Amino acid sequence: MSNHQGVDTDVSRGTVLRPHRDLFARGLTAVLALTTPVFAVLYWLTIPDGDWKYVLFAHVLVVLATILGVYAFLSATIAIRPDGVRERGFFGRTRFVRSADVGSILLVRLYDGSTLDTLPQLFITGHDGRMLIRMRGQFWSVDDMELVAEYFDVPVTRPEDFLTMTQLRRRSPELLYWFERMPRLR
Repeated sequence: MSNHQGVDTDVSRGTVLRPHRDLFARGLTAVLALTTPVFAVLYWLTIPDGDWKYVLFAHVLVVLATILGVYAFLSATIAIRPDGVRERGFFGRTRFVRSADVGSILLVRLYDGSTLDTLPQLFITGHDGRMLIRMRGQFWSVDDMELVAEYFDVPVTRPEDFLTMTQLRRRSPELLYWFERMPRLR
């Protein structure tokens, strides 16, 4: 294991990148902070009447959804191997990209919401402009993005100016997820 957090560099397997681990702790804390008081009150209100079984059922569903979310987070990886890059997304979708498949790479810094903070985003597209891999700064470190970009033998475009989501939506809507192309849904 390297000293870089979230990177496993076993030569026989390649390099395996993992999302920021602090997101896991923050997400789990948020789920516990939001659900514990709610279910405590619901149990307190329903146990005297005998309707607590419905609350227990809902509580089990929330726990199962949390376990599914934990599994999805822990299994998300980007593996850089000698034959290409394999991305396993949060929802289990796996995509394999070879160097020959890559047409362009764009590394931009986007403003984070209505703040002056910026986050990097790496967009790797095919020769037809179709999105192959997207790494967002909320989940991946800049070092991880640089490592993936360096793997491919394609020049990396790095705009000097920071962009807003609106500017990116106007310039390159094909880089965004379908729901990001509709500003009213964000």
